[in-house]
Amino acid sequence: MTPDEARWAETLAIERIHGDRSPVWVAERIGELALAGDEAGVQRFKEIAARLDQITRGARQ
Repeated sequence: MTPDEARWAETLAIERIHGDRSPVWVAERIGELALAGDEAGVQRFKEIAARLDQITRGARQ
């Protein structure tokens, strides 16, 4: 599995678990990671947030 495929798998799992609250959950997670100084974690969840946004925009069209 490529890193991109792994990120999509994570995104879809988060959406399945958290549903409509997924963007809020991811934003909270980014905040927690930022406070902990985990820059790699922040970047990872920003990538997930971008994919959630793509899913959301696609669902509205």
